[in-house]
Amino acid sequence: MEATTLVFTVSELASQEIAKIAAENNIENPMLRIRVVPGGCSGFQYAMGFDDSVEETDIVLESNGTKVIIDQFSVPYINGAELDYVQDFMGGGFTIKNPNNFGGGCSCGSGGCGSH
Repeated sequence: MEATTLVFTVSELASQEIAKIAAENNIENPMLRIRVVPGGCSGFQYAMGFDDSVEETDIVLESNGTKVIIDQFSVPYINGAELDYVQDFMGGGFTIKNPNNFGGGCSCGSGGCGSH
């Protein structure tokens, strides 16, 4: 069986924001789980949150000091993507820049549309 190689990066700004949120919530040694789940107009969207459990089949990686957990189902959909934190006049938020479009572009604003 071929080993799965996963490329997923966390920008420096996103990593800083994750550390800030973890500190505000008294979470020591935070690990961020990112999953692709059913939903959105293209059939998939992202789910993200802190997790302290790692399954045997999960992939754990580190980018810019942030530990990330990704389950096997999500790997083909999230491989090559980057988690970033963007700020504008309306505030700030996390975004996933993903070269793997889930199946056609759209403008609904859900997390399953290409670069959301």
